[in-house]
Amino acid sequence: MACEVNQLAPFLGPNTTDAVAAATYICSQFSDVSNKFVDTGYAIDSTYLLFSAYLVFSMQLGFAMLCAGSVRAKNTMNIMLTNVLDAAAGGLFYYLFGFAFAWGGPSNGFIGRHFFGLKEIPSTSFDYSNFLYQWAFAIAAAGITSGSIAERTQFVAYLIYSSFLTGFVYPVVSHWFWAPDGWASPTNSNLLFESGVIDFAGSGVVHMVGGIAGFYGAFIEGPRIGRFDHGGRSVALRGHSASLVVLGTFLLWFGWYGFNPGSFNKILVTYGTSGGYYGQWSAVGRTAVTTTLAGCTAALTTLFGKRILSGHWNVTDVCNGLLGGFAAITAGCSVVEPWAAIICGFVAALVLIGCNKLAEIFKYDDPLEAAQLHGGCGAWGIIFTALFAKGSYVDQVYPGRPGRPHGLFMGGGGKLLGAHIIQILVIFGWVTATMGPLFYILHKFKLLRISSEDEMAGMDLTRHGGFAYYHDEDLKHGTQMRRIEPTSSS
Repeated sequence: MACEVNQLAPFLGPNTTDAVAAATYICSQFSDVSNKFVDTGYAIDSTYLLFSAYLVFSMQLGFAMLCAGSVRAKNTMNIMLTNVLDAAAGGLFYYLFGFAFAWGGPSNGFIGRHFFGLKEIPSTSFDYSNFLYQWAFAIAAAGITSGSIAERTQFVAYLIYSSFLTGFVYPVVSHWFWAPDGWASPTNSNLLFESGVIDFAGSGVVHMVGGIAGFYGAFIEGPRIGRFDHGGRSVALRGHSASLVVLGTFLLWFGWYGFNPGSFNKILVTYGTSGGYYGQWSAVGRTAVTTTLAGCTAALTTLFGKRILSGHWNVTDVCNGLLGGFAAITAGCSVVEPWAAIICGFVAALVLIGCNKLAEIFKYDDPLEAAQLHGGCGAWGIIFTALFAKGSYVDQVYPGRPGRPHGLFMGGGGKLLGAHIIQILVIFGWVTATMGPLFYILHKFKLLRISSEDEMAGMDLTRHGGFAYYHDEDLKHGTQMRRIEPTSSS
């Protein structure tokens, strides 16, 4: 509540001059205290956003471990280096171009046009923190793609696609669905189908973009040597370390608590012009719970589903199922009930299993199942949100327009579903029109795939000067570690 001198003075005595002076002094103290509360609120929100950015960035370590464990030992150093490259190149190109294309408003509904190189960025409390958070999202999309084309891609191709994806392709999509003036944003003044697209943390913006880009890279390159035999039957080329796969999965799980709950950007929200606050920690907590339940359900569904199909309890399949559940719930994590998240995870596991079966039929090779996991499960997450978004939660997370369309199965009509179908189509079309030609051009100029000789020998030896493990170096030189038997004394 604001302090008004004219309203306070009559309560401080009959002497008008003294009363006004006293009221002025009290109001000045009140303003100082109010400003401190405002500063404290900014500090809390900025700290929350930065911490969330650190969590999302830790997912890069998760991607690196997951990718390393999923490839053969002879390509470990290569895939680790590409994950470092995604973060480093993505950082520079998102700084120079990506942030401006995504958030440089005021702008048109298609692409941002301000703040290139963070130049003339508004001097408010959240901009630099927001840049770091959004950069972590951009390199996550690039990391998804690197898994699809692992074990057979030239290093220069990684550098080119990663820069293009984080500097242009991904930022344009994020502008469409997240920026205040994006044409399909739920915060746009002219809402698409009166609802906008509710892709809260990026099942479409991040996961579909990365997955579809990876699909085109892997499709144009073709499968790895030995992935399918002469009769066209699938041959498993298993990764060399289930331990690294599990470690990477848990790191990604941990980072997802910055990815989804962190997408609120702040944990305090101002109301009115008085500088007061109300907390949205209830919605933040609910988002963390729905994220957890979807992932857990998908993991268990995949475990038993693959047991029925293959007869084995496979830890790698369970890890991929878990991540598929997370990718699916990412769109609607803030606007659905916990019980609905269980449905999301269950169906996500079935989608992943089905997509993998289709990949085998069409002889498509993705070492990490990234296109199937992030593209397929991400698309399901968009549809799921349009079916199960709860009206009161939508009004809470996107205030200002109460009663907007919500989930079809929750009594909200079909407008949100229509908007989300459009989202799937335009993301698929945009990534197809940008990343497809890029990978094709790289392929035509022989910059995409390594030679068959290098692929057979392993990229660590042929492209990076050595193996990732000392044991492999010993084998290379024809020596092996020998067990030293204890000598007996006579």
